[in-house]
Amino acid sequence: MTRARPKVMGIVNATPDSFSDGGRFLAADAALAHARRLIAEGADILDLGAESTRPGAEPVPAEVEIGRIVPLVTALRAESDVAISVDTMKPEVARAAVAAGAAMWNDVTALRHAPDSLETAAVLGCGVVLMHMQGEPRTMQHRPRYDDVVGEVAAFLAARAEAALAAGVARERIWLDPGIGFGKDMIRHNLPLMAGLDRIVALGFPVLLGASRKSFIGAVSGGAPADRRLGGSIAAALAGAAAGVAAVRVHDVFETVQALDVAAAIDQARDAQSA
Repeated sequence: MTRARPKVMGIVNATPDSFSDGGRFLAADAALAHARRLIAEGADILDLGAESTRPGAEPVPAEVEIGRIVPLVTALRAESDVAISVDTMKPEVARAAVAAGAAMWNDVTALRHAPDSLETAAVLGCGVVLMHMQGEPRTMQHRPRYDDVVGEVAAFLAARAEAALAAGVARERIWLDPGIGFGKDMIRHNLPLMAGLDRIVALGFPVLLGASRKSFIGAVSGGAPADRRLGGSIAAALAGAAAGVAAVRVHDVFETVQALDVAAAIDQARDAQSA
C-alpha cells in the first residue's frame, strides 16, 4: 500500500558556523534569498536556525538569535504562506519567532533547555519537535554510548512526549525526531537508528527525520565531505519515507522532492498493477 509522501522541510542556517553551509546565509538578504529558492523548489516547511548545533558548537545569546531570526520570519510571512519552523532551544527565541509568524518550534533538547520550555510550548500552541540528543552540542560526540540505541531513543522520545502532554501541549502538536548525528557514533549508532525508524514511527506521533549531509553518510561512502553527500542524503530520505516518517529535514530540497515524488509514483503504479 502506498504511504503518504513525507513533507520536505528545507534548512535555512542563518549562522556563521553550521557544519554544512556555515556563513553562506548569515546576512539577512542572503538568508531570505535562500529561503525563497527553497520555497520555489518545493519545500513544504522552512526550518530557520540562528545557532549552530554542530558538534563542538558554542552557544549564541538569545538576543543574537532573535536578531537573526525575527526579521527573516517577518519578511517570509509578508510574502508567503509556507509553514515556518524555528530551530532553537531557547523559549524566548521561540516566543519571538511565533509572534512574528512561525508555526513550529524545533528543539534539539526536547524542551529540556530551560525550566519554562514545556510551559512555553503549551502557551504558544505551536507545533513542537522533540529531538533526542545524548549530551549537548559542545560535548555530544565525546564517546556516546548505548546498549540498545533504538530502544533507548524510543524510550526517551516517549517520555518527552508524555512530559509535553502533561504540561498541556496538544497531542496533535507534538513531533518526534530521533536525532541522527546528535550524540551518536557515525556507524555504530546512526545506521541501526536509521534501520529502526519504524519503531520511532510506531510511538504514534509524526516523525521528523534529519539525516541530510550527516557524517554517517561520509563514513559509509569513503569519507565524502558534507557537500558531496547528496546521494546518501536522498537514500536516507527514501528510507525514512519507507518507514513512514512525516517529514524529512534537508538541505537539497529540489532533489529530495524529485526523489520522493518518483518513489511515490512507482508505489502508485505497483498498487495499480496489484489491484
